[in-house]
Amino acid sequence: MVKLVVMYGHPVDPAAFEAYYSETHLPIASKIKGLSRVEFTKFVGTPDGGKPSQYRMAELYFETIEELQKQMGSPEGQAAVNDIPHFASGGVDVMIGEVQS
Repeated sequence: MVKLVVMYGHPVDPAAFEAYYSETHLPIASKIKGLSRVEFTKFVGTPDGGKPSQYRMAELYFETIEELQKQMGSPEGQAAVNDIPHFASGGVDVMIGEVQS
């Protein structure tokens, strides 16, 4: 299993980010086919009470790297990717990882 990890930096306007993310981006991203599992995380702090280095994380799981590439290259996957600049004012890092148990 592999996953696409999207790490969002702290946005300029968190309320605007949250509104766009939930009302616009997630409905676009929900059209991506071939997902085994999806997880969304909003970071709330660090163990010592500090500000986390990232704001949010999305993890999209696929059975194989080929399936990930196929679905992210599809019109639905590209629509989600192309939407990111519309709300991710704090920057974004995207990585692919192999899930190990």
